[in-house]
Amino acid sequence: MTIESIIVQKLTSALSPVVLDVVNESNQHNVPPGSESHFKVIIVSSEFEEQRLIKRHRAVNKVLAHELAEHIHALALHTYTEKEWREHYADNTPLSPKCLGGGK
Repeated sequence: MTIESIIVQKLTSALSPVVLDVVNESNQHNVPPGSESHFKVIIVSSEFEEQRLIKRHRAVNKVLAHELAEHIHALALHTYTEKEWREHYADNTPLSPKCLGGGK
């Protein structure tokens, strides 16, 4: 099972998202081809209602604790309520920051 599929499975099970997009961005970084170390996650869930951004990120990090400790080097999180997604982001998917290098 790939790290990407594990992320999808765990977040789906724990947070019941209405939108979940997991993007392996490792190819944009200084890592070997086929790596699974840098990801962007866009997740929209009713679980995020009335939660501040830090609490949402902590919830995702808790679900992915093992993967963060063992496999994932960088995780860009974009966490939204259904209302936030509909009103602001559905047609304007956020971009991840550019890689600043590392090891080159």
